[in-house]
Amino acid sequence: MKQERVLYEDTDILVCHKPAGIATQTARVCQADMVSEIANYLKSPYVGLVHRLDQPVEGILVFAKNKAAASKLSRQAAGEAMKKEYLALVCGKNMCRAGELTDYLLKDGRTNISRIVPPEVKGAKTARLSYEILRDDNVEAGGPLHIALVKVCLYTGRHHQIRVQMANAGMPLLGDRKYGDESAREISLRLGIRELALCAYHLSFDHPGSGKRMQFEIDPEGKAFQMLKP
Repeated sequence: MKQERVLYEDTDILVCHKPAGIATQTARVCQADMVSEIANYLKSPYVGLVHRLDQPVEGILVFAKNKAAASKLSRQAAGEAMKKEYLALVCGKNMCRAGELTDYLLKDGRTNISRIVPPEVKGAKTARLSYEILRDDNVEAGGPLHIALVKVCLYTGRHHQIRVQMANAGMPLLGDRKYGDESAREISLRLGIRELALCAYHLSFDHPGSGKRMQFEIDPEGKAFQMLKP
């Protein structure tokens, strides 16, 4: 891992900027992942995995350097003490400027796809997030379809949660080949957006040793985000 990817490091934690396209952790032989890269960087066999980002998602990750720190950070990640905020580029018609979404998601391990289901479905898990549109532009002058830069605050960490919930709310992410609708795919193709327009740009948590509130923020590297900045 390159030194410039390290945002912060001390005896308990390492915070880094994960690029899009690399897995957080993988069992595939000869495929790079963040856990392996950090283990090599630290020259240590122990890397405490606290939370994950999907392979196509760019963003901030915190890793623990010892088991005590891993335990404390994992408890925060499982609740709402660890605050995770994302930037996403979406498209839609008549989008609400802000809102909160609560759904029930069911993951299909065979297809690696999650879908929204009724709450009584066995295995369904609650998924909750809030969003705010920071900027939006007409795709065509005077047309109803807009692309928008959205800030998303994630309260639960479900499989493909942001992608599924935003698509279900009529605001699919650009560059999303799994959950994007025809309009999103057409706009992504027209604008040359091949990567998923999603970045975990802000992360805050309590330091597992000192208890101090730690906050980190990055600017997305993906070219999709250069078109719409707040």
